[in-house]
Amino acid sequence: MGLIDQIAAIPLFQGLARKQHEDLAMILVDQVFKRGESIFLEGDEGAGFYVVISGRVKIFKISTEGKEQILHIFGPGEPFGEVAVFAGKRFPAHAEALEETRAFFFPRAAFIDLIRKDPSMALNMLAELSVRLRRFTILVENLSLKEVPGRLAAYLLFLSERKKGKEEVELDVSKNQLASLLGTIPETLSRILARMTREGFIKSSGQRRIQILDRARLEELASGERRLP
Repeated sequence: MGLIDQIAAIPLFQGLARKQHEDLAMILVDQVFKRGESIFLEGDEGAGFYVVISGRVKIFKISTEGKEQILHIFGPGEPFGEVAVFAGKRFPAHAEALEETRAFFFPRAAFIDLIRKDPSMALNMLAELSVRLRRFTILVENLSLKEVPGRLAAYLLFLSERKKGKEEVELDVSKNQLASLLGTIPETLSRILARMTREGFIKSSGQRRIQILDRARLEELASGERRLP
């Protein structure tokens, strides 16, 4: 797939004209990060935003006690760092490659210049950014207000939604990292997964593959209408 076609396949840029994709290709920087390599640090200048082409990136913060709290995991086609760029502020968290990752970097100054010259580009992107904001707002609410079983249920449904409603999802992080994302410890997470399996909510297939067996009950668990026995 050529560079222009790769840009056109990114959800954030879908619906743009061919000429606009070509303009974006002129300003992007194609970068590859090794596993564990830092992409940016909290407090760094928001000099541009990224779109993951392959691999995965974790966004996280470090507490004053040195504990890592994962905020989100981004995979192929997903942008990150765009809020700081559009707001003209510094990055509010760290970004690190979870595996070898290829990402397109769009420098802020050049990107803003494109928007000024062609405001329709921003209008086309606004719809996708609005959907992302709504999805992340719901996810943050789920991960902060619910008990751990409800958080896990909400996260599995989020992964399913990202795969257009498929019943089989793949955890995009290790169980240790997922426990950090859900605000719990690995032992508790393992116990909850085992209970969900026994109760017929899900079925594990390998280390990271999970099949949703009862979506209705999982949704009730995520919404707080049901508790895990």
